[in-house]
Amino acid sequence: MSRLSSSVHQPDRRYNYEDYLNWLDDKRWELIDGVPYDMSPSPSRRHQFILGQLAAEFTSYLRGKPCEAFVAPFDVRLFAETKGDDEIFDVVQPDLSVICDTAKLDERGCAGSPDLIVEILSPSTGKKDRWIKYKLYERAGVKEYWIVEPVNSTVEVFRLNLDGRFELDAVYGQGDRLRVGLFEDLVIDLDVVFAGE
Repeated sequence: MSRLSSSVHQPDRRYNYEDYLNWLDDKRWELIDGVPYDMSPSPSRRHQFILGQLAAEFTSYLRGKPCEAFVAPFDVRLFAETKGDDEIFDVVQPDLSVICDTAKLDERGCAGSPDLIVEILSPSTGKKDRWIKYKLYERAGVKEYWIVEPVNSTVEVFRLNLDGRFELDAVYGQGDRLRVGLFEDLVIDLDVVFAGE
């Protein structure tokens, strides 16, 4: 993922959500600690198939319940609960977010940490999702973080422990049924999620 083009990006500057809202291009961006990252190129067909299957599972399960699921593009403004736009330096667009505190939701997305985040890896996002976002989501107190690897058809599930650190709960693959930690009665059949080729 590249940063803003040199005509827009000033390397010594820390950007905020107010800047983000005023960028005049048609690319999708994320901000992590004030550093802009370009979300191009568009995700692959396999990525979108997996995301669609997971979104369907969560949407169906959450119907009539207080939690809601959202897919990208959907702005998540971390550490933003009581801050103005010029004080927010972390804006991400997870592939899938589950939010149970509806007070965090507004017309611009989510102001605060989702309860569960799913990121589906692509060649251009692997390092960012596995390390930069992993540390960011841990620091933000996301309760459950899934890293989906489309090539190997696996899901790594990390859960926040009592010390506020992520622990690897398990690695799941085709043939497995993944019990969602956030909802004890939600079990996802990964044969369905990874069925498309």
